[in-house]
Amino acid sequence: MRSIPVGAKGSYTLRVLPAHLANQFKDVTLPPVFATPMMVTAMENAALNAVRGYLDPGESAVGTEVNIRHLAATPVGHRVTAEAVVTKVGGRRIEFSVSARDEIEEIGKGTHARMVVDLSRLDQRLAAKARPQS
Repeated sequence: MRSIPVGAKGSYTLRVLPAHLANQFKDVTLPPVFATPMMVTAMENAALNAVRGYLDPGESAVGTEVNIRHLAATPVGHRVTAEAVVTKVGGRRIEFSVSARDEIEEIGKGTHARMVVDLSRLDQRLAAKARPQS
């Protein structure tokens, strides 16, 4: 991993589809609005995009912490853009300020943390946890 500068930025944009709505994604009794887990996914992708260029081959950065407030509802069809800014780097741990907007207003904000991992070591750990196939 190369040095990741505080202030590095990333973004991620998606169009809200019916599959992204709370009443489709989670429970039919919920209103037809952009689901919070989908907003978090967009924010996590923005954070990964902020640091992707600093990762060495064979590395990735996995999410380890999310503290998000969902501030406003978004209907199907809107474009949502999530942004992430690196606020702190300590060894392999990276902290971000994250936010999301639809075409009208800010819909969410909070903090997020990721950890740089060696993918081959992660694969070994996962293999050790794998259950035998029956």
